[in-house]
Amino acid sequence: MRVLVALGGNAMTGPDGDASPDSQRRAIAGAAVHLADLVAAGHEVVVSHGNGPQVGNIMRKNELAASELPPVSLDWCGAQTQGTLGFTLVNRIEKELGARGIERGVVALITRTVVDPEDPAFENPVKPVGSYQDAEHARAMTAHGQVWKDFGARGWRRVVASPTPLRILETPTVELLADAGWVVVAAGGGGVPVVPDGTGYNGASAVIDKDLSAAQLAISVGADRLIIATDVSCAVAGFGTASARDIGPITAAELRGISESGTFASGSMGPKVEAVLRFVEAGGPVGVIAALDALPEAVAGAAGTVVTAVAGAAD
Repeated sequence: MRVLVALGGNAMTGPDGDASPDSQRRAIAGAAVHLADLVAAGHEVVVSHGNGPQVGNIMRKNELAASELPPVSLDWCGAQTQGTLGFTLVNRIEKELGARGIERGVVALITRTVVDPEDPAFENPVKPVGSYQDAEHARAMTAHGQVWKDFGARGWRRVVASPTPLRILETPTVELLADAGWVVVAAGGGGVPVVPDGTGYNGASAVIDKDLSAAQLAISVGADRLIIATDVSCAVAGFGTASARDIGPITAAELRGISESGTFASGSMGPKVEAVLRFVEAGGPVGVIAALDALPEAVAGAAGTVVTAVAGAAD
């Protein structure tokens, strides 16, 4: 099968959220083991990944150096993290495949995602990025054209636009490489956001939800499975309440109904649920939210929140 695995931010940092280079390398090495297992099982594998902690690090460096150097835009931050994380993933996946005696090309693509310049998100930036800071720092960065919001006792935090991904420009290249047997890393961090200008594309200062972009890419390359790999075993309805319940196999219609009740947090499980729903509702066979270490079982429809158009379709 062709499997698109979307790695969450937890797969790129230490267990305590440590985003130091060594912690990132160790975490990516661990993720590569599970990805190589899928390749060894005979699947075509496309990988996308988050980049929140990495972009946060670049933004913080920008802020600290703002008196010396102008901060770079978010599209540049996204492209830089795609390069760094892609390079690291390629190295580790190659090592894991080599240890299994598997000769398979691995490549990372700097990937652009088209968004609508008229998307309402640009007029109302609400997605928090980076670390909490005091009001004085927020005022200083506002002078550089950034938007900051007061989050009360925790401090101020930058908010940015998060427009809907429309299409992945490098989709034909991803398909070509996957068809030729390559393991492809693409749409990292949701892809670098771009808007058309009539003759080509320009970068947009925004961030795109990586799960929604993963769903878009999975649809476009004809994936048989979209696996949202995270640090929990499945989606939970009513998380944190007395009525909380794990969601296992479920139809898209049933999950859509639960989602519309507002039970899934917009900053965590909400986008993951929406991603698998978009994939299945667009004709994708099976979408799964599962733990990273349960990838083989998730592909088989035996672990996680397994979403299909009709009941039992993943069996």
